Formats: sequence, structure tokens, C-alpha cells
Amino acid sequence: MKALTYLLFFILTSSLTAQDNALFDQANTLYNDGKFAEALDKYNAILQGDKHSAELYFNIANAHYKLNHIAPSIYYYEKASRLAPNDSEIKNNMAFANNMKIDAIDVLPEIGIKKFIKNLTNTFSFDTWAKLSVILVFGFVTLFLLYYFTYSTVQKRLYFISSLASIFFACFALAFTFHNYNLAQKDKAAIVFAQESQVKSEPNLRSDEAFTLHEGTKVQILDTVSNWKKIKLADGKTGWIANDDIKEL
Repeated sequence: MKALTYLLFFILTSSLTAQDNALFDQANTLYNDGKFAEALDKYNAILQGDKHSAELYFNIANAHYKLNHIAPSIYYYEKASRLAPNDSEIKNNMAFANNMKIDAIDVLPEIGIKKFIKNLTNTFSFDTWAKLSVILVFGFVTLFLLYYFTYSTVQKRLYFISSLASIFFACFALAFTFHNYNLAQKDKAAIVFAQESQVKSEPNLRSDEAFTLHEGTKVQILDTVSNWKKIKLADGKTGWIANDDIKEL
């Protein structure tokens, strides 16, 4: 009975994958023919089936960009970039999309050891750091066993030093794994989808306007109160924006 269940599951999964691949090919054909709205409908149909990938997000972003949809294009480029952070094509297209924004916000520069550690942490994704940690721990165990069962003095010294180096780098990689995870947990980014949004000094309509934002601007969510989000801009300014005006990544 179990075997039959697994077989049915495999057939169903394969069928759904084939349908998604067919939809993806159809969408790409429509996109290449300049039918961007129709292509977008096909891409979104795949998205509704929970088939997420950097390639799918990238193509959705491209279709929105061609249709001059500023906020959605930036939103999906950002999502694609999170799955493929080192993809140069995603970065280039996202730069073009960002040029369509109205708001020009200066980024506060990071300096010193904090910047160095953050850049080093972002060299690899969380998964890559975790896999590297496991590989190095496995290497330590292997080298230590070789050290223990080897009788040659020269080889014992070599295996001992190598095992120490492996466990040191394993701890190093593990530390960056957790640091990468913590950075991801703190990163609650969102994109402004409202064409124009008044950011308030307090979470209510009666409070003073702190500043105005326009679609496509990226913000960080700091807090939530009722139907308001406290946000922070790249230049350090903070304020409260209506929930419906932004879309969290």
C-alpha cells in the first residue's frame, strides 16, 4: 500500500512539474514576442502553485519592468536576488529598475570591522556556510582518526596539525553560519507599492507627516502597531507607514 502511495505521489508530482515547465516555456515565448502582460499571467500561474525559483522571480520582474510597473519589478528582482545573490544579470536589471524610482535615498556607509564582518558573512549564503561547517567537521574527524591510527611520527604531526586547522575553520564557518542566520532574521525588508505614501511620525492619521515615499522604495520594518508599520530608510530616517502601502519581501 505504501509503495502504491509513493508511486501515485511521484506520478502527481511529475505531472505538476511537467505542467509548470510547459507554462514556463509558454510564458517565455510570449515574453519574447513582446506580449508581456500575457507572459506575466503565465508566470503568476506557476507562482500560485508554490513553484518558486530565482529564474521565475527574475522573469516576473522583467515582465513587470517592460510594463513600467516600478514597485512589482523591484520587488521580484529583490526576491530573485535573495535566492541567487551573486547573479550579475539580476543585479544589472535591478539597477535599471531602481533608476525608475522617484525617491533618491543616500545609504549610510558602514565602516570598520562591522563592515568587514558583514561583507565576509555575505560571501556565502546560510546554506553554504552550514554545508562548509559540516564538511570541515567531517574532515576533522577523518584527520584525527588518521592521526590516532598512524605510527609514523611525521604523518602523525601532519594529521594532528591538519585536524586542528580543520576544527578551527569549522568553528569559524559555524560562527558565520549563525551570524548569517541572525542577519537574515533581522532583515525585514519591504517595498513601497503605493504610488505615493505619507509616512507619519506616529502610528495614526492625526500625527504629523514625517516624509513622503513613492513606489519602489525599499524600507526595513522595525515594528508593527495595528495597521501601521514602523520603517527605517537606508539613510537612517524612521516613521510609520500604512500596512497596505508596502509589501514585505
